[in-house]
Amino acid sequence: MNATPATSARRAASVAPPVRAARERILDTAFGLFYAHGIRGVGIDRIIAESGVAKATFYKYFPAKDDLVLAYLDKVDAVWSEQLHAAASAAGPDPAAQLVGMFDALDSACRREGYRGCAFINAAAENEAGTPIHTRTLRHKNQVRAWVRQLAVDANAADPDALARSLTLLLDGGLASGSVDAGADAPVVAKAAAQALVSAAVA
Repeated sequence: MNATPATSARRAASVAPPVRAARERILDTAFGLFYAHGIRGVGIDRIIAESGVAKATFYKYFPAKDDLVLAYLDKVDAVWSEQLHAAASAAGPDPAAQLVGMFDALDSACRREGYRGCAFINAAAENEAGTPIHTRTLRHKNQVRAWVRQLAVDANAADPDALARSLTLLLDGGLASGSVDAGADAPVVAKAAAQALVSAAVA
C-alpha cells in the first residue's frame, strides 16, 4: 500500500538532519569562542569539538580557518548593523534624531554580559593590513560610515563627511571604552557628545 502524505512526512522527519545544520553549529560555536577569546586564541580542533561535528564536515564548509573567520565577521556585521539601524529608527523619522538615537545601540551592547568590545576592531588588531580579514573589517567600518553619512545628508548637515567621520569615531571609542574600563557612563557620555556634534552640524 502506498504511503500517505502524512506518513511520508513523518518518515522524512525521522531521517531529517538536526534543526541547526552543521554549518550553522560550527558558525555559532565560532561566534562565541572568537568573540570571547580572540580569533588567534581559538584553534580549529576546539571549534570542531565544541560544535560536535566531524573534522571532514568542518573542512567541507570551511576549507581554511580564515574562511570561518570571514563568515563570523559577516554574522557580526549583520547583527550589529541591525542593532544600529533599529536604534536609529526608534528615535523617529527625523534623520538628525536618528544620528543621535543610534547610540542607544552602544548602550545595549556595552551592557551585554561578556562584552569584549567591537569584534571588528578586535579582528583588525589580530590581523595585518592587507589580509582578507583586515580588509573585511575595513569594509564593515566603511559601510557604517556611508550609512551615517547618508543620514547626515538627509539631516542637511553642513559637512556630511566630517559629521559621519566624527560620529563613527565616537561610536568606535564608546565600543572600546565599554571593553577597556567597563564604565557604565561611556554610552551616556558618547550619546551626549553625539547630540552636541549633530546640533552644531545641522544648526
